[in-house]
Amino acid sequence: MRIRIISAILLTVAAGGLVACQPTDGTKSSGTKSTGANPGVTGVPTGDGSAAKDDKPTAAARKKVPVFVGMGLQSAQDAAQAQGFYSLKSHDSLGRDRMQAFDRNWKVCSQNYQAGKTIPVDTTLDFGAVKLEETCPAKDMQAPSAVGGKMPDFKGKSVKAARAALDSGTSIDVKDAGGQDRWVLIESNWQVCTQTPAARAALNGQPVTLTAVKFGESCP
Repeated sequence: MRIRIISAILLTVAAGGLVACQPTDGTKSSGTKSTGANPGVTGVPTGDGSAAKDDKPTAAARKKVPVFVGMGLQSAQDAAQAQGFYSLKSHDSLGRDRMQAFDRNWKVCSQNYQAGKTIPVDTTLDFGAVKLEETCPAKDMQAPSAVGGKMPDFKGKSVKAARAALDSGTSIDVKDAGGQDRWVLIESNWQVCTQTPAARAALNGQPVTLTAVKFGESCP
């Protein structure tokens, strides 16, 4: 009788242990830790069960804009980069649409942000420049524009700037106004003397004729 009672007690204990080992949420026990995110923890769960922090963009540092006007273009760019400004560009202050291919041959006439102004270092700085032997204009000369479908006034503007103002499909004929029948090869070095159609005429895809002389020469 005593043996039966002891056997019954042992079976009861063993059965209770099996029940205790079963998962209580109806899923199988895998023997590994859960990788789910804990409440209140931000980020994406990683393979080791920890939560990775969210990557948040940091605000760009802010610095005062130095004085660039009067500096050589290359020196101005070097000074800007030394202060952390790496987004740089330049343009022709005389409106001739020339490229600043050799920065050491150009000097800064204007800057798009006033010296002393505090701006983010990822802001683009734009320098207006002329060649070393040229005089800076009182203010940057604007390139012509055919806004509104009207022929711009190209007189005194470079042939290159005139071409850039017109639709890329426009037929353009450029002639030497000096009567020497020279080829207009580097168009940024030539200024327009006359034009057809006339300024403010409606542009309807008609061909354009320009006469020009080199800068420094007088139109006839």
